[in-house]
Amino acid sequence: MEANGAALEPQSDVWAIELKNVSKSFGAHRVLVDLDLKVRPGEKVTLIGPSGSGKTTVLAMTLEKPSGGDIRFFGESILFDAAGQPLSSSQEARIRRRCGMVFQQFNLFPHLTVLQNLILAPMTVLKQSREQAEKSAFEYLQIVGLRSKAHSYPAQLSGGQQQRIAIARALILKPEILLLDEITSALDPELAGEVLDVVRGVAHESNVSLLIVTHEMRFAREVSDRIAVFDAGRIIEQGPPDQIFTNPVSERTR
Repeated sequence: MEANGAALEPQSDVWAIELKNVSKSFGAHRVLVDLDLKVRPGEKVTLIGPSGSGKTTVLAMTLEKPSGGDIRFFGESILFDAAGQPLSSSQEARIRRRCGMVFQQFNLFPHLTVLQNLILAPMTVLKQSREQAEKSAFEYLQIVGLRSKAHSYPAQLSGGQQQRIAIARALILKPEILLLDEITSALDPELAGEVLDVVRGVAHESNVSLLIVTHEMRFAREVSDRIAVFDAGRIIEQGPPDQIFTNPVSERTR
């Protein structure tokens, strides 16, 4: 992959995320076109561009199958084994488990308390005891500033609080990659600010690789190591935030 003509080189032997020649079509409509995208371990990369340009589909490709190409997490394909054969569901689940995602909608279980929402995955996926899971849940509730809401139900929380719980639920599984898909699009500006503050903390204080889709340009500039500009299913330009925002090369970016 190239950034304004300069090839990106990994700082280690393996990329955290590597999309190789990935395409995605829905019927005759091509959403992604032979896309190459790489994210270094610990790197924070934001995808920006007009609605319908393919940004969210990139994140979705880490959860479903593309029409063509390959996707790798830390050097392992999430689609094929070393012999090029499709992975079994258990093999695929093991690799995909290294990645967590926070969606536009909060997707909390309404009949469960905040604490119950958080401990469900550690107990079922990581096979933790309830005591272990609850201890971890309170730690992540502290990180997102909502420890006092452990026994509340989602309907008793604001949208911003629910999204912060969704972030805690993703982080509790200790993903090495975290995908954030327009996580403030359903929130008013004040509540959005609360959520973005949490993500800033994650970006600045952890080694997790972040792949972010957002229309919040100031936020993108603050948290990103690199910004990729999308248009019509392709990356038309990428580079450090200051370059993209102050001296873009592409006329479309300008």
